[in-house]
Amino acid sequence: MCGRYNLQTPAEILAEHFQLKKAPSLNPRYNIAPAQPIAMIRLLSLQNGREMELVRWGLIPSWAKDPGIGNKMIVARAETVSEKPAFREAFARSRCLIPADGYYEWQRQGRMGQRKQPFYIRMKDKRPFAFAGLWERWRGPDGKAVETCAILTTEPNQSLKEIHDRMPVILDPKDYEQWLDPYIRQAALLQPLLRPYHDDALTAYPVSLRVNDPAHDDAACTEPL
Repeated sequence: MCGRYNLQTPAEILAEHFQLKKAPSLNPRYNIAPAQPIAMIRLLSLQNGREMELVRWGLIPSWAKDPGIGNKMIVARAETVSEKPAFREAFARSRCLIPADGYYEWQRQGRMGQRKQPFYIRMKDKRPFAFAGLWERWRGPDGKAVETCAILTTEPNQSLKEIHDRMPVILDPKDYEQWLDPYIRQAALLQPLLRPYHDDALTAYPVSLRVNDPAHDDAACTEPL
């Protein structure tokens, strides 16, 4: 499902990898959780280029009456994202990249699956990457705007299917431009990008139950057992 991830790559490297005009101001994060502010990269116009902003993780559709709906909208299924009322407008016009260094997933263990062992999953070469994301701008009764986002998920690749039956959509860097292009709105051009990431590119290993508590936000969260 992807309910936690980390991002601590230095700002200069992020700016180069994601072709940002200026290096972002971000603190290292090792246990990012839903409802927290997270970094996203979007392209509002081809002239101005890519920008990074902090938004709340948990998408609130523009038409929602209750912002609490965002607590249930941290991920969107790639297979149905173009059809679901909560996500279809953002999928057509408000796509983003969500930079990460790795993410956590919980594997059910034991006879009844009652134990959940967290795993940390990252690139074998330790480079940063991007989840496919959607963002929305919601306005409350007082007119104040709140920007939020969600991460897309898909079926797991062969190397990760024993850990969980879903994985986040990790975009190939060559697809960043197409995914962000505000003039592309046809689902037929976007859906092919939403596939499981390459089997041989990722590595996964078990980590401490420490990551279960979002109050723990330090390098110990990513250390192997």
